[in-house]
Amino acid sequence: MARITRLLAEVQAGDRGAADELLTLVYDELRRLAAGKLSKERPGQTLQATALVNEAYLRMLGDDDVRWENRGHFFAAAATAMWRILVDSARRKAQLKRGGGLKRRDLDEADLIEWPESVDVLALDEALDKLAETDPVKVDLVKLRFFTGLTVEEAGEVLGISRTTADRYWRFARAWLLNELQKGDEPD
Repeated sequence: MARITRLLAEVQAGDRGAADELLTLVYDELRRLAAGKLSKERPGQTLQATALVNEAYLRMLGDDDVRWENRGHFFAAAATAMWRILVDSARRKAQLKRGGGLKRRDLDEADLIEWPESVDVLALDEALDKLAETDPVKVDLVKLRFFTGLTVEEAGEVLGISRTTADRYWRFARAWLLNELQKGDEPD
């Protein structure tokens, strides 16, 4: 972990060699996480784990304002970048000329770490945006658990909150998101 933290500092100082070394160290873990999540995407998903990781990494390196404090902060940034790419991809696909008009689907009551057979990424993103208006830390916790697969304890550590608070936030966010997504499927 100390090596990754050192490399993060070197990357931020502009060392391109450190950026290459960092990618080598974290690539397999990021790709494994991305592949696991993409395997549970809706049928017809054309985004590959390799492309997702590469695009996220390029976006992260292109953001000069970001300062990664440690490994956890880096993976949180990676999770956010990957999530934005998935949302952007879903938005493109939702356009009528690209097969829009897809129906929303509920998330089941299982942990958000395990994606159901299909997830309406746009509906989930809308719900997360709505929750972020009042509880941005809970949204960050959901993203860390949902996409990077961090445990509640690890996600709480990244966010600087206690295990108890992280557990409470996780239970609330799951229930709130399920309720919000079910509202979207009710007939008018």
